[in-house]
Amino acid sequence: MLRPIPAERHEWPALAGSFAYFFCLLAGYYILRPVRDTMAVAIGSAGLPPLFTAIFVVMLVLVPLFGWLCARLPRARLLPAVYGFFALNLAGFYAAMQGGIPTATIAPVFFVWVSVYNLFVVSVFWSFMADLWSSAQAERLYGAIAAGGSLGAIAGPALTTFAAGKLGTPNLLLVSAAFLGVAIACVIGLGRWARANPRTDGGQAAAAEQPMGGSIFAGIREVIASRYLIGVCAWLLCYSMLSTTLYFQQVEIVGRTIPEAVARTQLFSTVDLVVNTLTLLTQILLFPRLVARLGVGWMLALMPLLSVAGFLVLGAAPVLAVLVVFGVARRVGEFAISKPMRETLFTVVPREEKYKAKNFIDTVIYRGGDTSAGWIFGALRSFGFSLSAISFAMVPVAVGWTAVSLYLGRKHAELRNRPV
Repeated sequence: MLRPIPAERHEWPALAGSFAYFFCLLAGYYILRPVRDTMAVAIGSAGLPPLFTAIFVVMLVLVPLFGWLCARLPRARLLPAVYGFFALNLAGFYAAMQGGIPTATIAPVFFVWVSVYNLFVVSVFWSFMADLWSSAQAERLYGAIAAGGSLGAIAGPALTTFAAGKLGTPNLLLVSAAFLGVAIACVIGLGRWARANPRTDGGQAAAAEQPMGGSIFAGIREVIASRYLIGVCAWLLCYSMLSTTLYFQQVEIVGRTIPEAVARTQLFSTVDLVVNTLTLLTQILLFPRLVARLGVGWMLALMPLLSVAGFLVLGAAPVLAVLVVFGVARRVGEFAISKPMRETLFTVVPREEKYKAKNFIDTVIYRGGDTSAGWIFGALRSFGFSLSAISFAMVPVAVGWTAVSLYLGRKHAELRNRPV
């Protein structure tokens, strides 16, 4: 019988540090998320595509900058620099809100910034994890590590709910920045553990403390040259297409069903709490068992298969109850299963691909898919497509997503025993 957390004795300190690190990142993010989602409903589905385009453009600007940093900074300085930058951004929003800048002016900038912030800080986290742990360790431990994020995703909304009235939104931004500060401390501690416990699967422990060098556009070239990474891009494009479509449907269905802004925020907070609680239980109790029985490919395929069924049911009944049930099930599967398994794919690639190529995939490819899906959704609605018709149109995308999942599972198995 498998232990709930199958860690070796020497792995526990780093497992605890990784858990705390991810907890801090997502607790800080989930303090901000309900505000962003409430803004999205107020903006309306017709106003979201330009914002998604703005997010994509910002990503195009930041990815070369991140590549430049990767080429010049060792890991011990790269990660604190990224998190410090975003903490300063939060301080800037705090100053803007306290300075009396109108909410209507801050809202679209904040919506774009939160979307960029979330992807970057989480992408860098999983790049570090892929550098820290071997593929075999990842399959055993990523579920428990991801559970740290789920616990943070519970703590963040709870803190926002109980403290928002007393502290106010500007001060909550400083609390979020403080979580980033603790995350930086975790990075430093994990770096020390990595030096004392180098990987034994071909990973380059000494090189991890040196700048990677290379071009700022190396990540793009690496993706184009690798069928495996192109497969990861295809997987993520299918995922983002379906996620964004469901998000736009949420905006319309919630907007027409719940007219009060406060009630909408309460719904989003409740859904977040349910999702993150179920995710935490799944990650701790089921993830290692499922991986041992199904393997990487079928684990990646679970959410695509759920999406096939979910969009069929939502197409037949595009109502709030179906949306909430499908959305909760899909997000639980995404956070508890799909996300840690997708990150496992990067444990078998070289270090430069773990950081530069992965960051390009997680930001530009991901937000490119979001942007495309947003404009496609808007075009379909303008041509008279109903929410039911759009749901049915997503079913073939989910089927293709399933096929890509199984392909990546086979390729991961081929690469796993090859030294990285």
